[in-house]
Amino acid sequence: MMRRNLILSLPLCALLGACGGDDTNTAAEGGSSADFPSRPFRIIVPFGAGGLADVTIRLAGEHLSVATGQPVVVENRPGAGGVAATTTMLGADPDGHTLIVLTNGTTIAETQFADLPYDITKDLRPVSALAWFDLVLMTSPDAGVTTLQELLAKAAAREGGLRIATINPGSTQHLSAELFKSKAGIPGTVISYRTTPDVLGALLRGEVDLAIDAYTALKGAIEGGQAVPLAVTGEVRNPAMPDVPTVAEAGVADYVVTGWNAVYTHAATPDDIVAKLNAEIAKITALPDIQTRFAELGVEARSSTPDEIQQRLLADIVKWREVMVTANLAGQ
Repeated sequence: MMRRNLILSLPLCALLGACGGDDTNTAAEGGSSADFPSRPFRIIVPFGAGGLADVTIRLAGEHLSVATGQPVVVENRPGAGGVAATTTMLGADPDGHTLIVLTNGTTIAETQFADLPYDITKDLRPVSALAWFDLVLMTSPDAGVTTLQELLAKAAAREGGLRIATINPGSTQHLSAELFKSKAGIPGTVISYRTTPDVLGALLRGEVDLAIDAYTALKGAIEGGQAVPLAVTGEVRNPAMPDVPTVAEAGVADYVVTGWNAVYTHAATPDDIVAKLNAEIAKITALPDIQTRFAELGVEARSSTPDEIQQRLLADIVKWREVMVTANLAGQ
């Protein structure tokens, strides 16, 4: 029954022109919560269908539809830097019916792309965090090591140092690898591949020593014995792999990477509507069904206040800018 009100749209890839957001939040501009919601929700995802951000918002969208009695349309608008998705969001009415999923990748785009046609910190308004997740550092079963320190020692003794595979230049995975190389204090090279299967292939062929990606993408390979997890990047161990230490526990201090997905809307959306949306997301993330289904993906379902996720977004902009500058990747 829950799925009947959830409309899954086809991916749309057209890049729209820029539309600036108004930073005011008045009931006159966006209406009030008295009759909210009064029409279907439109949730824009800046990635293609099937990725972690897409899957988690679709799961949450099922419950949002049931709770509000309104259909939820999930619209995929992939594109470099999230420009297509964000400009679409900014062209919508500021009444809370159009939402967008932002991720820690959004904070990377702030430095990666010098001429974004909007200011993500002012033109969009935070509603709530939705999901939190870490990455996994893994090696090949043929590497002959069982700990991260053994792998680092082996790489340090070889000319060229550590070879790390990730997906997509400028991705969270890529920058997490650059940060790891810096914190581990070991020379090496980060090699970007197009897809996770490409990363796994390179690892199994012995072309790289280490691969970094999200648990969701690696779950099958880990359970099938194709990849050996050495550490997770979060502050605490991942419940899906309780025997795998954090990077800090594995001997590389001051290294933490935690990814997140969050719901934002137009900056001019009224306060009472944002508060109502925030309350709904808090209820949804606390549902046993969502907790279980997210955990199966290696993800923690957890909401936040609007200010908490906005502060995280601002902090991550600074964090990843420093990594990109150090790795000579800023502005590329």
